[in-house]
Amino acid sequence: MAETQDSIAISLFSELFMVDQLARNKLGKALPKGMELSHFTLLNHLYLLTEPRTPAQLAKSFALTRGALTNTLAKLEWAGHIHVSPDWDDARRKQVVISPAGRRARDAALNSIAPMIVKIINGVGSERVRDAVPVLRDLRRSLAED
Repeated sequence: MAETQDSIAISLFSELFMVDQLARNKLGKALPKGMELSHFTLLNHLYLLTEPRTPAQLAKSFALTRGALTNTLAKLEWAGHIHVSPDWDDARRKQVVISPAGRRARDAALNSIAPMIVKIINGVGSERVRDAVPVLRDLRRSLAED
């Protein structure tokens, strides 16, 4: 019996949901003590940026409400991993940047999870993973569209 487009889509999203759950669980356990996965993902995102972001922009990037993001920002600011400052062009907004301590914390977290990630990638095959990345990126972009 031929696979239908619906069954392929259901299989794909079932696998994505399971991979997400398993990855979050494994990564969460491998991160340094006190660092949550939400902290790492936000620090990693800020690490890769060249310009400050507003909380609203960050919330949109992660498909979160500003309220949901506020807790993570407060914890990261308290730990000294980010700087939150007024936006000098619009006093109603704030800007968020990663601090030097945040860069070090991100690097330490990456070092703690890297061996696990390398092991998984080697098990699946780096070529297969490389081929999957553009498809996953396209799926992410499609899901992010309004």
